Amino acid sequence: GLIFVVDSNDRERVNEAREELTRMLAEDELRDAVLLVFVNKQDLPNAMNAAEITDKLGLHSLRQRNWYIQATCATSGDGLYEGLDWLSNQLKNQK
Repeated sequence: GLIFVVDSNDRERVNEAREELTRMLAEDELRDAVLLVFVNKQDLPNAMNAAEITDKLGLHSLRQRNWYIQATCATSGDGLYEGLDWLSNQLKNQK
């Protein structure tokens, strides 16, 4: 599985994040990897929400890949358990 963390408060670099994610997903080793996207810094007032990040990263175009997006705040831990729980279940089901 692949965990990709996005700074939801950094609107200027979200396109760079999209390019990096696209490049990583094209790697042979990650061809069958499930994708968990953590949308971090949700505690900040101008942070983009998960739906906005989904759109900006083009996640809906990943039709052949199992992916999940989770809003998080790493400093408080909000959302981390939920995302990792999803990833754990996906990896168990792949075996």
